[in-house]
Amino acid sequence: MEKTSKSPLKSILTIVISLAFAGFFLWLALRGLDFKVIKQSLAKANYLWVLLASVFGLLAYWFRAIRWNLMLEPMGHRISNSNSLWSISFGYLMNLTIPRSGEVARATALYGVEKVPVDKSFGTIILERVVDLICMLCFLGLTLLFKYEAILSFYENSGVTINPNKILFVLAVLIGGTVLFFAFKKKLANVPFLGKIVNFIDGIFQGLTTIFKLKQKGKFIVYTLGIWICYYFAAYLVCFALPETSAFTFADGFFIIVVGTLGMIIPASGGIGAYNLAMKYGFMALFISVGKSADLGGEMGLTYSFISLPLQIVIMLVMGLISIPMLAKARNEAASKKEFY
Repeated sequence: MEKTSKSPLKSILTIVISLAFAGFFLWLALRGLDFKVIKQSLAKANYLWVLLASVFGLLAYWFRAIRWNLMLEPMGHRISNSNSLWSISFGYLMNLTIPRSGEVARATALYGVEKVPVDKSFGTIILERVVDLICMLCFLGLTLLFKYEAILSFYENSGVTINPNKILFVLAVLIGGTVLFFAFKKKLANVPFLGKIVNFIDGIFQGLTTIFKLKQKGKFIVYTLGIWICYYFAAYLVCFALPETSAFTFADGFFIIVVGTLGMIIPASGGIGAYNLAMKYGFMALFISVGKSADLGGEMGLTYSFISLPLQIVIMLVMGLISIPMLAKARNEAASKKEFY
């Protein structure tokens, strides 16, 4: 009984903290701005571009679902693309309630319909995040190449500071912990309770190493490119909806996706507030880099975020809500097949 009472309390506390983050960053983003300008910009926006952007947003889901299938294959699990898609969609839906809970929810949902061990599928999800980070760094490299002044301006305006010593410390702890884990893995596996934890972590590492065992490496690269090209156009095409940003170049698109990703990293509900603030500073930096008003850039950044972020949330909600009956149907079908055989 004690565990069941603590679990809801922990979830509620996490949601409250997440909402507090969202509220704080949203207040930072909105303070001192003229809402009439934003309202007028939203009223005259061309939402056909937003509709086109949503197509790319949905395509990214499908590419990610197929790629996940490729990652699970080396471990002997060949799953259906539809179950992969709906498990991913359910995970994103959970992220809207409790930030970072979607990864576990996604692995659990897949186990319910395909019986893929949670530790192994969770390992592939972590691997996905590593691959996504590499892709994001590629976009950052392109941004530094073509929009260096905008990056510098964003860094100065946002007040973000990077401490290299802290980064090195975290890396040292991770590397040291990994070495110790493998050195004492066999001994710890026989210890009661600890053995389950060791086996779970070992399963995660098995998922992480699937990238070296991929049978279809070419397809993996193609789908990875497909995912990030879709992300790019889902972000960039929204710029054409606003007259003030319709002249943005491809290089501006690189900058926008990097800044937007940084905003979504912060554990605020659905990225609300953090994403808006990131776009405000990002567009200010873009406008300053071409000699335009920083205030206008901030207003346009917020206007953009009030179109782009709801678009992302609507896609997550629609796909997530559809995933619930689809996963339930798949679970029932799997159970009936088991009973039949």
